[in-house]
Formats: sequence, C-alpha cells, structure tokens
Amino acid sequence: MSIRFRNIFHPELIVYILLWAVLFMTPAISIYIQNGENVGTFPWHRLFDVWKEFGILLAAFLIHNNFLAPLIVHKQHYWQYLGCVAVMMAAFMVMQCANRPEHGLHAKKDRREMHHRPMDTPPEAHDWHGEGEPPMLPDHDFGPRPKSDGRPPFLFSEHDAILTIMLFLMLGMNLGVKFFFRQRESQRRLALLEKENLEQQLTYLRYQINPHFLMNTLNNIHALVDIDAEKAKQTIVELSHIMRFALYDGAKQMVPLRLDLGFLESYIRLMQLRYTDKVTITVDIPDDLPPCELPPMLFITFVENAFKHGVSYQQQSFVEVSFRVTGKHLHFTCRNSKAPVRPNAGEGGVGLQNVRRRLDLIYGKDYVLDISDGETVYTVSLMLPVG
Repeated sequence: MSIRFRNIFHPELIVYILLWAVLFMTPAISIYIQNGENVGTFPWHRLFDVWKEFGILLAAFLIHNNFLAPLIVHKQHYWQYLGCVAVMMAAFMVMQCANRPEHGLHAKKDRREMHHRPMDTPPEAHDWHGEGEPPMLPDHDFGPRPKSDGRPPFLFSEHDAILTIMLFLMLGMNLGVKFFFRQRESQRRLALLEKENLEQQLTYLRYQINPHFLMNTLNNIHALVDIDAEKAKQTIVELSHIMRFALYDGAKQMVPLRLDLGFLESYIRLMQLRYTDKVTITVDIPDDLPPCELPPMLFITFVENAFKHGVSYQQQSFVEVSFRVTGKHLHFTCRNSKAPVRPNAGEGGVGLQNVRRRLDLIYGKDYVLDISDGETVYTVSLMLPVG
C-alpha cells in the first residue's frame, strides 16, 4: 500500500498538477477581475472557450509526457523523438486551422446579422422599441465597412501563434522537469550504488576470502610442495591474484571484463585443487571478448554457490561455467549438479537476493536473470548489456 501511494504522489506528478492548476485558474481570475461588479452575469462561455483550448494543450501534454518524452529522456532516441514531435505539431496546427472562428456557427450568425443591419446606424439603435428616450448615437460617422469574404487568413493568426508558442513552452517545460528528476534519480542511485559496492566488498571478504577458505587453500599448497613444486608455485600466484583483485579492484565501480573473468578463472583453478576426479569442472570463456567494463564480482556469487551446494565427494558431480557474446549482450551460464543437502552446510556465499538488488541498482530493467532449480541440475542464466 505504501509503494502505491508513493507512486501516486511522486514529486514530478505533483509539479505537473500544480502547473496545470495554475494555468486553468489564471483565465478564471482574469475574467472575474475584468467583469468587475457584474457578479450575476459572469461570462462563463468565455471561460469555457479558453478551457476548451487549454484542454487541447493538456491532451498534447499527456501524449508528450507518457509516450514522446521517454524516447529522449530514457532511451536517447533523438531522431524518433523529433519526428514524433513534428507529427504532433502538424496535427495541432491543422486542428487550429479547422477550429478558427471563421469556420464556426457564431461567425455565420454574425455575418447574417451584419447583412440585415443598416450600415449607417449602430447596433444599439435597433434595441429601442419606441418607449422612453431613444439611445444617444455617437458623434462619429458610420461609413461603409470593409467587405470580408469570411475566409480565414492564409497564415497563422495571432491567436494561433500564441497557442503554438504555449505548446512549445509546454513541451520544453515537460522535458526540463523530466531531465531534472532523472538527474536527481541518477544521483540517488549513484549514492546507493557506492554504498552497495562497499557492502558487496565487505560481504565478499567475510563469506568468501575468510580464514577457512585460506586454510584449505594453504593446506592444498602445502601438499603440492612435495608432489609438484611448480604447481604449488602457480597456486600461490593464483591466490595472490584473487587477494589483489578482491582488495583493490573489487572496490571500484567498473572494471574491464577481461580482468573480472581472470579473477573468476583463478578462483576456479584454486577450487579444483580441493576435489577428486569425480567432480567435472568446465570453463568456457571466448577469446574475442569485447573491450567493455562491468561491475566487479558479479559472477563469483553464482560460481561460489555452485561449488558450495553442487559438489559431492561421494558421487559424480559437475560445475559448468560458460560465457558468450551475442551482439551487444553478454550471456553468462552456470550449471551444477545438486548434491545431497548436508545438515551443517549453512547458507554460505552471498545471498541471491543481494545480487538481484545490486543488478537492479546498476542495470535497472536492462538485464535478464533466469534461475532454474530442477530436481538434479541447478542453472543460472544472466544476460547483461555490454554495448
């Protein structure tokens, strides 16, 4: 319920409501002041005529705010936006030409009255029916009036130009307000993202690079010293890569894709030392990765969970990690067998809820995360924009 009310009373919507309320109230106040003491004869028809034109502007504003402005504010489709605005302006001009007073019934009625009214007497003289004093005529000569064929001018009239200018100002105001609140939202999300990156780093160091993990890795290295000294040296190098990345690059907002995947490969190679031949580990990373950047340590969460909950020492199990690039998207897939649940397994790793929250802060609606929890296989599929 609170989320619904927060969406209804969004500051941007409140700004629009206040602006349009002022716009609709201004002609009412102006006509009331001009009417003076004639309270009983308030010219409602004049106010309704103005509100009718404002209603057309309001309809154009709603179309622009809900359909056209997002093209340039959120999607940066500049040419598509300009084309749609040009079509809307052309439709507005055609509507203005079709609704000119020269085309209405009032104009025809006025022309009929002017045709039957004598040209040498003012209209007040025809209202006298012989009772009382006749109305006084002005002391000027009523000469012949210029003839008019009743056709509208070829170009915009002054009234049409004013409405067109108001429409342009309205569109500019709409874009200005939207850009203001988008910038405000971006700053808020950036602040949350910086805090989230710090929390992600601390959480990772707490759950993954912990004394238990280091103890197992060092024990594996100690066992390799007498068996394969060169492999033991390489393992120490891999461990140093992981520690360096987690302590320094993990605090950054964006890192090169190749660097992040190198960290992931080092982690997987260290994990391979802990398991026997019953565990099949497959890593597929293409060589032609795009030179792009992405937030650090997005994939380690899923890989860590795959080793934590998908590997068994008693039966055949597997972990498969693959990446592929199609167009402007990076596809990540992590599949693992489901091991029997251990009573003391604990939660382990970084929660998927935190991962989803981090993805929402970074990518909004531009990512796809699909998790399939089958009877024997657990699959994670993540698609991110990299173009």
